[in-house]
Amino acid sequence: MSLEETIADQLRRRGWYLALAETTTGGLIAVRIVRLPGSSAYFDRSIVAYSKNAKLQSLDMPPAVLEREGGGAVSLETARAMAAGLQRLSQAHIVLAETGIAGPIRGRSPKPLGTTCFAMHTPTGMLTEETQFAGERHEIQEQIAEHALGMIARYLTTSAEGV
Repeated sequence: MSLEETIADQLRRRGWYLALAETTTGGLIAVRIVRLPGSSAYFDRSIVAYSKNAKLQSLDMPPAVLEREGGGAVSLETARAMAAGLQRLSQAHIVLAETGIAGPIRGRSPKPLGTTCFAMHTPTGMLTEETQFAGERHEIQEQIAEHALGMIARYLTTSAEGV
């Protein structure tokens, strides 16, 4: 069973909805979710918030989060704020947010290419991870999507909440 199928099965069994806040992947995670027929039964939305303004407006984020020294757009704090903001807006049971640097240009961030921060708002709390991926831009994006789906699937298969 693929990650997407595992997620679909677990969300359906619980009657839960999933929402995504994507930056680096540009909607790739959502594409993988909605490829399965019947995904409207458990998938609420994905917001691709690529720019600073999009993050602030679409995800109900406090501006200070993106301006903090040592934080910025690629930080666990930003990922948490993205997930929390989208959860408030969507009321989804699971909200996963990702923000990272796929390259080849790093922009203003001092963090290395491939750095990605994930946050997942769940009924039992907020889970976060910071990971480093390697490769070309499209390879990093694919790895981020796979990792995000893996986080969701692991939570759903190991949590007894709602089953």
